[in-house]
Amino acid sequence: MSDSDVTRVARGVMELVLRHQRKGQRTGNCALTPCPDCRDAHLARVERYVAAGEPVRFVLPAFPGKSPNTAKVLGFLPDKAEQLALEFLSGLTADIREVYAPGAEILICSDGRVFSDAVGIPDEHITAYQREMQALIDALPRPSGIGLFNLEDLPELAGLGHDRMREILSERYAEPLEQLRKRVRAGEEAPLYRAITRFLFEDGNTPEYTGSRAALQRDARARAYVVIQRSKAWGDLLADRFPGALRLSIHPQPCGAEKLGIHLVRTPDNWLTPWHSVALDTGDGGYVLVKRSEAEARGAELVRAGGRPSHYALTEPLAPATAAA
Repeated sequence: MSDSDVTRVARGVMELVLRHQRKGQRTGNCALTPCPDCRDAHLARVERYVAAGEPVRFVLPAFPGKSPNTAKVLGFLPDKAEQLALEFLSGLTADIREVYAPGAEILICSDGRVFSDAVGIPDEHITAYQREMQALIDALPRPSGIGLFNLEDLPELAGLGHDRMREILSERYAEPLEQLRKRVRAGEEAPLYRAITRFLFEDGNTPEYTGSRAALQRDARARAYVVIQRSKAWGDLLADRFPGALRLSIHPQPCGAEKLGIHLVRTPDNWLTPWHSVALDTGDGGYVLVKRSEAEARGAELVRAGGRPSHYALTEPLAPATAAA
């Protein structure tokens, strides 16, 4: 394949991915979709895979485990929300195969074990969630191009307790918390810090919580730094483990960033994810992610599958503005 053909194919791959971009701060050409600036920031990595005739590899730190707040989710196991997200990713790899025969591989690097203690999810729930995630991946049409990777899949951590795994990750890769606090106070990663704080506050604001909102907010702010610290450590580990792979993110990313934000399922905002929500059948042949309390407030009916709660369905179609991506 000539250099010009390599570039042409690589651009085609990136344009397919960028159709689903979860954008953050917009600059330059980022008001356009696909965004040329975001495409070109990752183009060289895709070109290397295409020139070698290898599947384009993406890593996606995501699918950590369900929120512990049952006002947002149906339980601690994956459900229709995760299934829809996995079907989207599998469909994306199929689309890429149409323009580049070797296709693409998307490795989901589940980060639940990395910070489960900081977000209030028991490790046994993380284990059960990961087991069911693998079952959903195994049920995808082949070839799906989707894989799953967890902290305990590292050979050097085999047989260790979960707390020790997290300690080793932090020892090897974590930024000192005080340094992270200084960067956030200076405005770096402030949107991410605010979003994580909001998620942690919501997750802790359950009917069982008996403390004050102010105390819960303080606790959420402190834990948000730990979550960001560990997430960044996990990202650095993945960069070492999978050099050359393109990094996807479930968070909005600024134009041309090293990480590329991606939407998995339609959402009413730019931050909601399958593990902080439920899938709502909108009655028009599609789904949107919403919090469980919102689905129930709209009078949606609970749908069960395989003997477990799966998602909600509206008896009347959702208003177009609410279902916007």
